[in-house]
Amino acid sequence: MDVLIVEPLEPEVMQWLGERHAVRYAPELARDPRALRQALFNVRALVIPPSVALDAQALHYAPVLRAVGRLSSGAENIDLDACGRAGVEVVRSVTASAVAEAEFMVGALLQMFRRVPVLSPEGLLVGRELGGATIGLVGMVPAARALAQLLAAFGARVVGYDPAVHASDNVWSRWRVEPMPLRELMEQSDGVCVQLTYFSRYQGLIGERFLPHCKPNQVVVSVAHSSVFDEHALADVLASGRMAAAWFDSLEPGVLDAGRPLAEIDTLQVTPRVAATTRESRVRAAWAVARRIDELLSAESAPQRGEFKPTADVPLDLPNGEPSG
Repeated sequence: MDVLIVEPLEPEVMQWLGERHAVRYAPELARDPRALRQALFNVRALVIPPSVALDAQALHYAPVLRAVGRLSSGAENIDLDACGRAGVEVVRSVTASAVAEAEFMVGALLQMFRRVPVLSPEGLLVGRELGGATIGLVGMVPAARALAQLLAAFGARVVGYDPAVHASDNVWSRWRVEPMPLRELMEQSDGVCVQLTYFSRYQGLIGERFLPHCKPNQVVVSVAHSSVFDEHALADVLASGRMAAAWFDSLEPGVLDAGRPLAEIDTLQVTPRVAATTRESRVRAAWAVARRIDELLSAESAPQRGEFKPTADVPLDLPNGEPSG
């Protein structure tokens, strides 16, 4: 079997893959780990949902596996190191959900700016507008580019920080984001959007060195791994009222349990990983994953006749991400 699909794909993508490869669609295997392992023996490519783990033990049952696909950009359920050792490529689209995440963060900012009033000089509790506000972006990922464009349309000033992108990099000017050290960003921003790609070295990055210095009445929306924040420092600034509100599109399990710092903080809102999930983003991601799987399997099956040279004049970026043929 060429491709085992455990996560539902768009019908047109399924049909396109089925015309090129032997495909089995078995979403029921997501609920049966033993049956899934048994089904992996002759599978060359696999598409799985976030609920299915692929670790070294599972890879032991997949001797010919060459690719595993995920529709979302995250890969928390996949052991990347084990896949690397086994020669299995992890196929996912890092750009398919960029617009969806950007729109979600703008919507969250608008809601918090209006829903969490601040005291005006006249002593009135009033909402705020994005126009004229300073919004800080933490993480120069694809969603940051779309977000900067949306914020500019509102008339907001957009500043940014990424520990992996030097202030002299031309990405800042191309995306029209003003680079700024993290402390200054926290001090000057009315709203902060966090979409930093998570690495273990970033655990607790946004913590006691920066959060106590946040601009009064600041709001934060995060679609990043919640471990980027230090929960004690975050709880302190929310409980004190210095930070007006925070919105996380997921928290790690147990963070809101009784006795933890963020338990009972009523200015913290959590949504269940909905930022990246739209009809349009799923279609884009499905086509991106399907196309890459097709490339890998086709190249592996093709007879080796000298050095492979890709055709340079074939357009790869087609409307809506859909392949021709």
